[in-house]
Amino acid sequence: MQVNNNTTTYRKAIYSGTFDPITNGHMDIIKRATYIFDEVIIAVAKSEMKSPMFSHEKRVAFAQAATKDMQKVKVIGFDTLLVDLASELKINTIIRGLRAVSDFEYELQMGYANSSINKKLETLYLMPTLENAFVSSTIVREIIRFNGKFEHLVPQKVLECMQ
Repeated sequence: MQVNNNTTTYRKAIYSGTFDPITNGHMDIIKRATYIFDEVIIAVAKSEMKSPMFSHEKRVAFAQAATKDMQKVKVIGFDTLLVDLASELKINTIIRGLRAVSDFEYELQMGYANSSINKKLETLYLMPTLENAFVSSTIVREIIRFNGKFEHLVPQKVLECMQ
C-alpha cells in the first residue's frame, strides 16, 4: 500500500476462528484476504467452551497443512481475547467471513464489541464464493459424526492429516 509520503507500509490482518476443522469455505476467505493484505495471520482459537471435535493442536496443524503453500499466511494458536492478540501483534484489521444474514448479525455484534475495547480495530467482512457459501465446520463435523462423505468440503491436505 502506498502512503502519501512515498513510504510503503506493511498491511497485516487476523482471521480468527475455531477452525474445527478448517474448510474450503475458510480457505476461500483466506485466499481473498491474501489479495488485500501483505500478511494474513490465521489465529486458531482454543475455544474449550465450544467443545471442539479436534484438539487445539490438531486444528492448528490442519490450518498449517492447508495453508502451507500460501506465502502470505502464518498460522498461530491462541487462548486470549482476539483484541488482545491483535494488540500484541500490532494488527488493526480483523477478517471475518459472512455466509448468510444470520452470520452478519452475530459478526456485527462481535465487531462492535471488539471496537468498544480497541477503537483502532477494524473488521473487514468477506463473503465466500457461492460454491462455498454453505460450507461450515458445523456441517463438516456433523457429516463426519455420521461417517458421511465430506472430502469435497475440506482441503486435500487436511484430509491427509486426518488419516
